[in-house]
Amino acid sequence: MPVQMMLARIVLNEITNRNLIFLREVDGDRQFPIEIGMCEAKSIDQRVKKLHKTLVPPRPLTHDLIVQIVQQMGGKLESILITELRSDTFFALIRVRRDGELLELDARPSDAIAVAVSCTPALPIFVAEEILDAVAN
Repeated sequence: MPVQMMLARIVLNEITNRNLIFLREVDGDRQFPIEIGMCEAKSIDQRVKKLHKTLVPPRPLTHDLIVQIVQQMGGKLESILITELRSDTFFALIRVRRDGELLELDARPSDAIAVAVSCTPALPIFVAEEILDAVAN
């Protein structure tokens, strides 16, 4: 059974280029980090801090574009699900409902979370229990 998580913290480190997002259990204490790239980290950080509304880019950014494409094609973004941890790599799905059908799109967790925080309201983030058992503290 997937567990609902929330974005608890973002750590940007431009010197080492090691950026982390921390997910924390909504109804519990478990949390864990995911290492992500600088572009995704900045995108998530700006959206969480609502900076993208004051610094509106002249053209849509990648994660905004994904949201627009899904909506224009008649889909409704529902949630993010981090499904697997294999060889220190997390795997995720962006879940979209269209015409009553649930579509699950393969994505990197960093991109999936960036899409989640690009939505208003932000999409819920879920993590498979097996992942929490393996990595959460």
